[in-house]
Amino acid sequence: MVEGQIRLRYSGLIFFFFRLFSVGTGLLFTLMITRSITLEEYGIYGNLNDILSYFTLSSSIIPFWVTRFIARQRPGAAETGLIVNAIIAFISAAIYLLVIPWAVGAMGLSWVYLPTYIIGALIIFGSHLVAVLEAVLYSKRPEALGFGIFIFETSRVFLGLLLLIALGLKLIGAILGLAAAFLVQSLFYLLKYLLHELKFRSGIRWDYIREWFKASTINVYGIISGRILTLANIFLFIYAGELSRAYYGAASAIASIIGYSSSLAFALYPKLLSKADNGREDVVLSLKMVLMFAIPMAVGAIILSEDLLSILNVSYSVAKPILIILSIDALLSAFSSIFGLIVSGTEKFDTDTRISFRNIVKSKLFLLLTLHYVQAAMVTLPAYIFLSSAVVLNALEAARYLALIVLVAGIFMTMARYMIAKRCLEFHIPWLSIGKYLASSVIMALILYVFQMPARLSFTVLRTLLGALIYFTALLAIDRETRDLLKLAKREAMKKFLGPIQSG
Repeated sequence: MVEGQIRLRYSGLIFFFFRLFSVGTGLLFTLMITRSITLEEYGIYGNLNDILSYFTLSSSIIPFWVTRFIARQRPGAAETGLIVNAIIAFISAAIYLLVIPWAVGAMGLSWVYLPTYIIGALIIFGSHLVAVLEAVLYSKRPEALGFGIFIFETSRVFLGLLLLIALGLKLIGAILGLAAAFLVQSLFYLLKYLLHELKFRSGIRWDYIREWFKASTINVYGIISGRILTLANIFLFIYAGELSRAYYGAASAIASIIGYSSSLAFALYPKLLSKADNGREDVVLSLKMVLMFAIPMAVGAIILSEDLLSILNVSYSVAKPILIILSIDALLSAFSSIFGLIVSGTEKFDTDTRISFRNIVKSKLFLLLTLHYVQAAMVTLPAYIFLSSAVVLNALEAARYLALIVLVAGIFMTMARYMIAKRCLEFHIPWLSIGKYLASSVIMALILYVFQMPARLSFTVLRTLLGALIYFTALLAIDRETRDLLKLAKREAMKKFLGPIQSG
């Protein structure tokens, strides 16, 4: 049974660890690019990624339904999803190739860059393929997605060294490296996990395709709200200038790492989809896992805010108040993400093969997605009114006001998601455990505050590691579940690394 294969703690820890790993490899890949190409070419690289984001929007629509159908033991869902998403990938890439010559001319770019933009079509296909393969694995072996991140990141760095540094291909090498990393990741998923399971003899399930496309309106509905929310960043750039956007972007980049803690609960969704019982214990465990890491990460980001911003650039250190606000918002977002998983995982509108559009609109999932429009309105409208008014603000003040608006909307979303989740599944908040996480975080914060160091990369990394050591030492002393988690991690590490040696 699918449920029996899903290990909540193990899957969450694996995925979380490799998400953090990707922060370092992503920075390394970016450094390789920035030191191998000109500023103009780096601008082209960013512009290409912006354009590609619109052509990869469709990559997640079919995979959403593939995960749900496989979790509910629907035969042929994996094979059908793989074929359909491959077709969508070809169509998206073809449209991109038709449009991109016109776009390059319309943007006034040199035709020298056209081959680079054309190679970007490979990334469109690769992202669609990876998305559907991950959807299949998500419902069966969610921990495999963590190992997939490791394969992608190491491939990207290795190929970057080969193409950018060794062969000197510069910008084209960066794009080829990304595309090839997607291919390596896809091959890993297929050869390691899926090739022996996929059976194409029965053909495509046209009834699934019909229902998926009919129900895909809910996916599009969710995507649009996210695009509206990003308008606030554009308003900040237009009305407050590029410096204000830079301050906000730098603080947001660091605060977003706190959100990685939500990946500790990512196996909750397929487990709830496949469970026969109510899953209350899994929800409480997920809350503990996420908050065990999210709380100290947020507190650490607040205490070390100036030092962390200085890593990016010393001039960003003045954005400390923005990072503090966004760190609180990121903590709330990680907390409330579990409520979103509860709603998605317990929703039953697609338990039958035929999906009713009326049932979709009446579902709690549709209500949750509608809330995102409320959030978008709460952020973009005040941001537009405030930033476009005659009030004169400096770059730092404008970014801080936007961060405050985002935080207020985040508080509302957390409360609203909680109320909807409680209507889907009865569960309790582990307040005692949260108290222990807060107490250990306060101890960590006090020691870090007393022992100040110069704002240099080496010292900041040292203080971050010291903070983690202090936090977990304090928590291990007062929390039995944390001690059990450490034993689990040691046991799994022994099994992974010493098992092959002993068997050999």
